[in-house]
Amino acid sequence: MLRSQYDTDCITWSPQGRLFQVEYALEAVKQGSLCVALRSQDFVVLATLNRCPNKLALHQQKIYQVDAHLGLAFAGLTADGRLITKFMRTEALNHQYTFGNPINPGRLVTKIAEKSQLKTHRAGKRPYGVGCLVAGVDENGPHIYETCPDANTFEYVAHAIGARCQAAKTYLEKHFESFATCSFDQLLTHAVAAVRASAQGEVELVPEAVSVAAVGPGHPFALLSADVVASKLAETQAQAMAVDL
Repeated sequence: MLRSQYDTDCITWSPQGRLFQVEYALEAVKQGSLCVALRSQDFVVLATLNRCPNKLALHQQKIYQVDAHLGLAFAGLTADGRLITKFMRTEALNHQYTFGNPINPGRLVTKIAEKSQLKTHRAGKRPYGVGCLVAGVDENGPHIYETCPDANTFEYVAHAIGARCQAAKTYLEKHFESFATCSFDQLLTHAVAAVRASAQGEVELVPEAVSVAAVGPGHPFALLSADVVASKLAETQAQAMAVDL
């Protein structure tokens, strides 16, 4: 009963110094679909585990292109993720029209943080229940950024968010030192292997359940075909069986 007195809006602090609506939004990210991102010196790869609400539904897409040089994957409320994606696309288009060059991914992530912050200190609003992994390329190379419902942003070499992401993080922490020198094909293998590490027993890993996208200098952001995903799933399955033996 105590909690109900302090979770009716996002500007009421509990006696323990907590904002329950912000915590609820963070929990929505933890319960969302798994998203993985990792980068080398030349490429960023995003991979997601696409859930389907029931047997009659299609798998939900969690990766979207924002501009030719950047895209994102999100975990949490799909409606909020689409809204963030629309905002990013509008900002990227306006920047290209005004300045004649692509928007810097880090600058765009800062704009998302500012937009998210507004939702955490106005009584009539609620925090966005979505976390994003933004993959982009600028003059300094590829980058991975995380945006959170509490308006925090972070940059990573590799990261995972969403349900059961700890297993993927463990895999990434075990191999991240080799990512910088990985080829594009090796980076794809690591991304799918990280998804497999978290998905064991949750869903059947078929090509429709896994989405992979990549971006790099001279390589516009694009989703990879189902054939490429299927071959990587088969490769990581063979590797996992070899380890078990």
